[in-house]
Amino acid sequence: MPETPDAPEGSGSTPSLVGRSVTVKVPATTANLGPGFDTLGLALSLYDELTVTVRPEPGATVEVIGVGAGEVPTDESNLVVKAIAYTFAAYGQPLPGLDLVARNNIPHGRGLGSSGAAIVSGIMAAKGLLEGIVDIDSNSLLALATAMEGHPDNVAPALFGGLTIAWTSDAGPQHKKLMVHRGVSPLIAVPESTMSTELARSLRPASVPHEDAIFNVSRSALLIAALIQSPELLLAATEDKLHQSYRASAMPDTESLIGELRAAGLPAVVSGAGPSILVLCSDPAQRLVAAELIGRHEGAPWQSLVLAVDFKGATVSLHPVDISA
Repeated sequence: MPETPDAPEGSGSTPSLVGRSVTVKVPATTANLGPGFDTLGLALSLYDELTVTVRPEPGATVEVIGVGAGEVPTDESNLVVKAIAYTFAAYGQPLPGLDLVARNNIPHGRGLGSSGAAIVSGIMAAKGLLEGIVDIDSNSLLALATAMEGHPDNVAPALFGGLTIAWTSDAGPQHKKLMVHRGVSPLIAVPESTMSTELARSLRPASVPHEDAIFNVSRSALLIAALIQSPELLLAATEDKLHQSYRASAMPDTESLIGELRAAGLPAVVSGAGPSILVLCSDPAQRLVAAELIGRHEGAPWQSLVLAVDFKGATVSLHPVDISA
């Protein structure tokens, strides 16, 4: 696990945080985008919203509204609470008692970055609660999130928005944010079934042919150009030989629908680990064609989400303290 940021000097004593409250908003993300395996990610206009309030009593309670209600833990074992605790510990700060209200819209287990969003939500909540006590910069945010998630391709766009290129160096995880061409019109097709990220990763081979690696290098470079400058190249730019074919057996309906979409000239790829599908349409009219084709697909139903690229990334706002209470 990467090193966490050092606690700032003079952080041995912490002012009382009781009564502090923050609201965090984090976008869904789609990773890989076809050839950019474990490197490229895109933030989308579908959001989880979290409100965290510090209380006098120790421990944590979590109220979940929407996706995950009745399914995810509602105590200290909740991933968001773990992310808050991880961030406080990284800066040598004692964890206060917490009340959380999570309003979730990002589907779980569908390849839309729900776990990354939960981690980012917690880290951003901790950043807001510790405002004026410690300063958590963007590099530290990415380091904390990557240490918890294991890889930066989802957490980078969740934190910073837009199209992100993520990589690791001796200095830790790094990212570059790029603005996407205004014509790019994402569509997400979401099935009823779920997919385990761990299972999806286990299906990849230990090595790939040299020519396949070269193929993906060229397509990844082309994909950057297509997304920021030339959307008409998206169909060719989203070709992949590194991961999607190896995972196809675990997601036969995903493979089938992607084949139909691409045969119709639509740039469809697996979203993250799947089983959702990302269609990177070059304009809104093409997106309508994709939605109609998805609606006619035989087999289990798919939900089409017409989304925009989110350019802001995660945000946190500190609520004014009611001194009259």
